[in-house]
Amino acid sequence: MVAALALLSLLLSQKPDYRGWKLAWHDEFDHGGRPDPSNWVFEHGFVRNKELQWYQPENARVEGGHLIIEGKREHVPNPSYEAGSKDWKKERPFAEYTSACLETRGLHEFQYGRFEIRAKIDAQPGLWPAIWSLGVKGSWPKNGEIDQLEYYRDTILANTAWGNGTWNTVRTPFKHFTDKDPAWSSKFHVWRMDWDEAFIRIYLDDELLNETDLSKTLNPDGTNPFHQPEFLLLNLAIGSTGGDPSATKFPTRYEVDYVRVYQRT
Repeated sequence: MVAALALLSLLLSQKPDYRGWKLAWHDEFDHGGRPDPSNWVFEHGFVRNKELQWYQPENARVEGGHLIIEGKREHVPNPSYEAGSKDWKKERPFAEYTSACLETRGLHEFQYGRFEIRAKIDAQPGLWPAIWSLGVKGSWPKNGEIDQLEYYRDTILANTAWGNGTWNTVRTPFKHFTDKDPAWSSKFHVWRMDWDEAFIRIYLDDELLNETDLSKTLNPDGTNPFHQPEFLLLNLAIGSTGGDPSATKFPTRYEVDYVRVYQRT
């Protein structure tokens, strides 16, 4: 508690626009080793989108004050393999890539607030780093998805999804950022989401990327998925929508400096 109050005091002294906010939860990744199990759980195996990577906890570690999610090109047997299966999770005898996906599901879930994540992404072909959240109740996409960050195919995306697959997506060419700073991808940047009862606004280094009016995000049954708590996910996917990683240099690192969630006082 003392450390959290000291951190909040420092932040408020540096950021006047954070007055009126309280630090509700955070992970500064300041203890080396495995990510804190009181904050994060892991996904395992082939999970979604016919992606190429096998998710495993071994690809995530805390080092030098950062969470490191490492993508590797390695041969891993698929224990669910079934010869002749048409299920994409079972038809491949091996995975050719590994990575990690961490989430706060069942541990830390939040309804509204300011979500700030400082991270550095690797913008090579075939990589798909993300910062996102999902509603705790309902099946996808009716539970509501918020993507603070998706990067793939030379594009930064900020999205929301709900209903039967309605998307509010803003695609910003990667060139928009590298034209300002050719070394952009070698540096840390701050992704921020401000979410309240009326709007979701997603920013990158204080530049507004996406705004979603929550009066327009109703599911077919009349419920609004963005009026419930969500849990956070940090992951590095490989392949699928991310593109072809065959010419990409591995291992690759997606680094997160901190995750902070503020709520109104």
